[in-house]
Amino acid sequence: MYSVLLTDVARRFYEHAETALQRRLDRCFRLLAQDPFRHPNIKLLRAQWTGFRRFRLGDYRIVYAVDEARQMLIVAVIAHRREVYE
Repeated sequence: MYSVLLTDVARRFYEHAETALQRRLDRCFRLLAQDPFRHPNIKLLRAQWTGFRRFRLGDYRIVYAVDEARQMLIVAVIAHRREVYE
């Protein structure tokens, strides 16, 4: 089981999100904490996001890195899909 750490940017997005979206994000974090590598909505990213993965949650994207040594999932960004890849 991995622990989930939100960066300041991701934490601010989460805190200002609507309650329904927060619940969906909570479910996503629980799922990723169990296995951050295998799920149909997970994709390994390239270009400026090399080394990161993304989880697709409807129109939102959760971009994260996995620190296997510390068993930690570091969520870098949570944003609408049009804003993530700019």
